[in-house]
Amino acid sequence: MSREALQAALGLLDRKSFRERYLKPALTDGLIEMTIPGKPNSRLQKYRLTPKGKQQATKGAQP
Repeated sequence: MSREALQAALGLLDRKSFRERYLKPALTDGLIEMTIPGKPNSRLQKYRLTPKGKQQATKGAQP
């Protein structure tokens, strides 16, 4: 997903706040990864869940 799509899915409007509070920590924790890691500022940059992120996502979905 693109940054815009992730931000919209979470219902967040402020780009800077989204990057600082959600995107960067998720990247640092290894929950998501860049599809073009060599070009972090590319307009074509997308993000995908890592195996660790998928595991966290399934844990959060369980009651």
